[in-house]
Amino acid sequence: MSSKRRVLFLCTGNSVRSQMAEGLVNHFLGQQWQAFSAGTRPAERVHPLAVQVMAELGIDISSARPKPAALFAHASFDLVITVCAGAAEDCPFWPGAGRVMHMGFADPSLEPGNLEEQLAAFRRVRDGIRTRILPFLEREAANVTTGL
Repeated sequence: MSSKRRVLFLCTGNSVRSQMAEGLVNHFLGQQWQAFSAGTRPAERVHPLAVQVMAELGIDISSARPKPAALFAHASFDLVITVCAGAAEDCPFWPGAGRVMHMGFADPSLEPGNLEEQLAAFRRVRDGIRTRILPFLEREAANVTTGL
């Protein structure tokens, strides 16, 4: 069996979207992919509501910490996926990446409202990442396996 493919998720703060993407990929596609995440301007911590909605799926990201994109500047990845417009603008290309692409999601931390409305926004983004990115990565892995 070939080694795992590597994907880096980038967003601005590395506190919500990229952290959720990393957790989802490593949890559901860990046999095929090894995911990492970083931010162009990392926040001080992972957003507590991101931790909470991931825990609802049995995925623990409570020990995750935002990391600067520069930490991975010399690493090679099969894919680099920006998950917010800011990171897409800051990183139009990535050295050592097989391919850079953008799959944007709204920032749920900007959602106004009470706690339930905010949680709903975080769940929408989590579920959007799960339904858009995971099938895409599964197809990518299948294409490598079949030589397409």
